[in-house]
Amino acid sequence: MAAKRRSKVYSGIGGQAVIEGIMMRNGEKYAVAVRRPDGKIEIDAQTHRTFMEGSFLLKIPFVRGMFVFIDSLILGTRALNFSADIYDQEEGKESGTSGNGALDGLLNSLVLIIAVALAIGLFIVLPTYLASVFEKSIRNTSLVSVIEGAIRMIVFILYMFGIGFIKDMRRVYRYHGAEHKCINCIERGKTLNVDNVMKSSRFHRRCGTSFMYISVFISIIIFFFIRIEYIPLRIFIRILLIPVVLGISYEILRLAGKSENFFVYVLTAPGIWFQHLTTKEPDRQMVEVAINSVEAVFDWKKYLADNFGYDIDENGEIAGVLPGWGDDYTGEYYDEEYDEVYDDEAGEYYEDEYSGDDSYDD
Repeated sequence: MAAKRRSKVYSGIGGQAVIEGIMMRNGEKYAVAVRRPDGKIEIDAQTHRTFMEGSFLLKIPFVRGMFVFIDSLILGTRALNFSADIYDQEEGKESGTSGNGALDGLLNSLVLIIAVALAIGLFIVLPTYLASVFEKSIRNTSLVSVIEGAIRMIVFILYMFGIGFIKDMRRVYRYHGAEHKCINCIERGKTLNVDNVMKSSRFHRRCGTSFMYISVFISIIIFFFIRIEYIPLRIFIRILLIPVVLGISYEILRLAGKSENFFVYVLTAPGIWFQHLTTKEPDRQMVEVAINSVEAVFDWKKYLADNFGYDIDENGEIAGVLPGWGDDYTGEYYDEEYDEVYDDEAGEYYEDEYSGDDSYDD
């Protein structure tokens, strides 16, 4: 009996947009591809030792999420620093100066600590404090908790909306879209080339934006049941509960990448909506950078052969199907959830028009 060809298969790869580039990770391997000012693509491919590697804690559901989050911060910061160094080197050549490695490392650690502190202040301390102001006129503690949750969500929306006005972030958002498009392209069983990637969706359920939204949503639910009158203690307890929030959020996001469960679909849907703010349509050069990053850590040809039964030739094109997979390949690119975003004849992309009731399957 011929194997049934699937429309979508989880690949296990993920990534992050950096300055003029993309970081892609596949297990212990990761690669950062950056477009240099001279137009060339520089790739840094390395092996990453996971935070708490080998610990039994990484195998415990709802506990491992905190450590995975820390690991992502470490790797993300490293990738971001590499992309920044590319441009620092170019500026150093022009000015005749160079950076201090030890000092740069210290500053990077300090920046990371400040960023985490600001996030706690913005999403934990500020909503809790503002909601406490209403306690003087509202005696219903449940209503105050609802107000706190509403404030937290409003702060999150304003934050996501506000950083989009930063000029440099707009290009990062386009590279973010290129990262998603590459993953969607191969998980939909398409050969990894610029044309196919450009036609793919820029929205993906396993996205950091979705993780941020889920974390805010889960925190609202958990904090609703934590009733403490003394404000400083209330804030302190909420900070202590961050690992719990991250642990639950991670498991939901992990399930979202593999499950078609309706509950998961509904819970992660707003995360896709927020990606309208954090991803933009990339150009072909950005996609080229993303493809280079993927190919440095992921054998997509073997992946398509193993999961879709396609025989890939030396040029990266589908030559046919492997024995046992049937012969239903038509050679045409078609995906019902993307076709209204891309006009094949005009070669145009409609960034503000997004269709696809199945978009949350990405």
